[in-house]
This record gives sequence, C-alpha cells and structure tokens, in this order.
Amino acid sequence: MASLSLKHIGKKYAGGVMAVSDFNLEIKDKEFIILVGPSGCGKSTTLRMIAGLEEITEGELFIGDRLVNDIAPKDRDIAMVFQNYALYPHMTVFGNMAFGLKLRKVPKEEIKRRVEEAARILDIAHLLDRKPKALSGGQRQRVALGRAIVRDPAVFLLDEPLSNLDAKLRAQMRTELSKLHQKLGTTFIYVTHDQTEAMTMADRIVVMKDGYIQQVDTPQHLYDIPCNSFVAGFIGSPQMNFVDSKLIKEDESFYLEFGSEDTKRRAGVKYRVKLPASKNNKGVLEEYIDKEVIMGIRPEHVHDEAMYLESMTDGIIDTKVEVTELMGAETYLFLDCEGNKFTARVDPSTTAKIGETIKVAIDTTRIHIFDKDTERTITN
Repeated sequence: MASLSLKHIGKKYAGGVMAVSDFNLEIKDKEFIILVGPSGCGKSTTLRMIAGLEEITEGELFIGDRLVNDIAPKDRDIAMVFQNYALYPHMTVFGNMAFGLKLRKVPKEEIKRRVEEAARILDIAHLLDRKPKALSGGQRQRVALGRAIVRDPAVFLLDEPLSNLDAKLRAQMRTELSKLHQKLGTTFIYVTHDQTEAMTMADRIVVMKDGYIQQVDTPQHLYDIPCNSFVAGFIGSPQMNFVDSKLIKEDESFYLEFGSEDTKRRAGVKYRVKLPASKNNKGVLEEYIDKEVIMGIRPEHVHDEAMYLESMTDGIIDTKVEVTELMGAETYLFLDCEGNKFTARVDPSTTAKIGETIKVAIDTTRIHIFDKDTERTITN
C-alpha cells in the first residue's frame, strides 16, 4: 500500500499551453481521493502524470518514499481503469484479467488463484469464459476493475470509469466501488466531472479549474464551507443560487439588497434580507459596506411552506413561478425575482403553480457571501 505526495506538479504542452499548474497534494495510504471539475480543468492530465502516461514538466511525484518522475508506468506499482474499459475483444474475461500477469511471468496456478478471487469479489465468476462482446456495460466495467485488482497494486487510478453506464447502473456501481475500496484497503485516485460521484464516494475531493486546485476538503465541508463561488456552484445539485446584491449596514445590522433598477426608482429597494450577526464573524463584512457582493443560497434553504414564512421574516421575497419539476420525494421550483433566478427545493405537496406569484423565505443563517471581483468567500 502507498501514500502519494505531489509537490508543485505542472504539465506544459507544446506551444506553451499549461494544462496543470502548481499542483500540491498529500494523499494518505488507503485514502479515496476524487479529482473533480469541468472538462479541460486538468484532472485527467494529473491522473495520467501519476500513472506515468504523461511526462511531468515541473515538480516531484512520490509514491511512498520513492521519487517516480522518471520511472516507467509498469514499475510504479499502480493500476489504471480507463473510461472505455480497453478490453481485448478476442480474449475471454479470464484472458483479459490474466493478461498482465502472464506478461510478468506469474506462475499459472497463481494467475488462476488471483483471477478467480477477483472474479468472486466482483461477482463475475460465471462470466470468465465469455468474450467482451457478450457482456453488458456494467459487466465490462467489472472486468476492467478485475484486471486491475489481480495486479494487487499499491494505487488504483480510475479515469471516469462510470461515464459510459446508464443512470441506474452508475448509482449501483458507485456503491460497489465504495465497497471494493473498503474490501481491498488500497489507495484510490478517481477522476470524474460528476459531482454526485465525488460527493458519495470520496474521503476527500479535489476541486479543479483551469489547471489549478481550487479547494481540497471532505465532501461535507466543500458543500457547507466553499472557499469561492466556483466551488459553491460546482458542488451541489441543483446548484447554489447566486444573486448580485449590495451590502448595507443600518443600526448595527447588516442587510443584503437586490432588485432591478426600475424597482429601486419606483419604491426604494424592494428586497432587503437581514443577515444574522454571525455572518460578520471577526468583522469580515465591514470592508464591504455599500459595495456590490454576491449572495449565495442553496435551493434547500429557499422555502415556500407556511411554517418557514412565519418564522423566517428577515428573508421573505416575492417570486414568480416559471417552472415546477416533481422529482418524487421533492419538487424543484424555478423562480424569478425581479430578474434574479432562484431554484427552491421544496416538499412535493407544494401548491405552487406555474405563473403564480408566491412568497418564499430565505434561511438567512445559510447565506454565503462572495467578493464580486475575486469570487472568494467573504463569509459562509
């Protein structure tokens, strides 16, 4: 088993394109780390540098206490599972899983033992004589995982392994991968653009954008305490609501004001949300008085139920219902408030109808405020 240390890792392609910049990360032994971010953010490039499939332009990569920058992929004690499975079509499942061991001149009896053990763990023992074309997508994925497991590597690298599966199978395989990680007790480094996969499986998540790490933290901390508006918007589905606002201080209390210019001329500022005193912890709001900021609020903290409207009087606004989506256990309301778009995640028994104007209550204790220029978090 192995820990990994990535110190100031960078990747520059011909023409000066910097795909990954100053990547620093310490990965503990047996940890499940997920790299997440939009397409082109550098997450797969980082994984390929760890695998040795891409040359490291800058920095140092240690697996355990061994510097591996110039060590060939086959000698790094890692196994990689690709997005397209990369199975040999002319070989059986057994042949695909055994191929790497045969190249390493592992004895036949040992190969048979390892393949059968991996097949048992993955519940594909009954498929060992089949060819890949006779398998479903989920079964092929398990074979690709099995081929990695038989190597007994120190580190598993997985590059979007579930992206070719349908939604139901993806959810099932997420559970299976989490179980597999616990069973094998091996370090997993996993790349995805799907934040649901990241939130449900990772010990820690690395959020990337434009080749840079934005934040590294546990799933819950990323969700509750994002370091900037990019992380706040990327983690969570539906994504956080963002509203351009002005921070006002009156009688020792802080308020966020928003609404169209027409509304302001017509009747002063129409919407004013009072912030709890805790949002000004250590005086962080003082320098933003009378300045434009960004208010963030998650959909589950926008309520239309009477009990919230009665208790959350500091955050009540009028909105027009544009779309409703019944999801079974909950309903999403897509709302418009003077041109500001809100999504609310509410009880499925809601009576809100398209075209209606309804009052909703913002839970002011759950408001996030971001600097409009730097997008950094002012307060969570």
